[in-house]
Amino acid sequence: MPIPLIPDIALFQRKLAGFPLATYQADECVLTAGSKTGRLLIVKEGAVEVVREGVQIAKVTEPGAVFGELSVLLDQPHTADLRALEASWFHVADAAALLSTGRNSRRASLPATKRLLALTSSVSFR
Repeated sequence: MPIPLIPDIALFQRKLAGFPLATYQADECVLTAGSKTGRLLIVKEGAVEVVREGVQIAKVTEPGAVFGELSVLLDQPHTADLRALEASWFHVADAAALLSTGRNSRRASLPATKRLLALTSSVSFR
């Protein structure tokens, strides 16, 4: 039997509710390629597009979608623009605070996760 990514969705949603919300209007830039925000953005509601070098590479409407995680884990600038296609709400998590908390097993796996992401970050989406 497969193990769900989020075993207790109700608990996850309650924890998300504790994060501050950011609102972006249609055509507003949420994240800019080349910038480092140190934030994770989790979609609460809305629609966004991921744009890389002027080309839309994804359209996302799924609540719970996360943006900014690669930038945080690799300590690198964002590699794409994220633009709101309609009014959109995001839970905003300060990545430094998230990375400095948690159980020892999670901290121990962070360096390995960073190395793996560094190896795969050069994959081209073209």
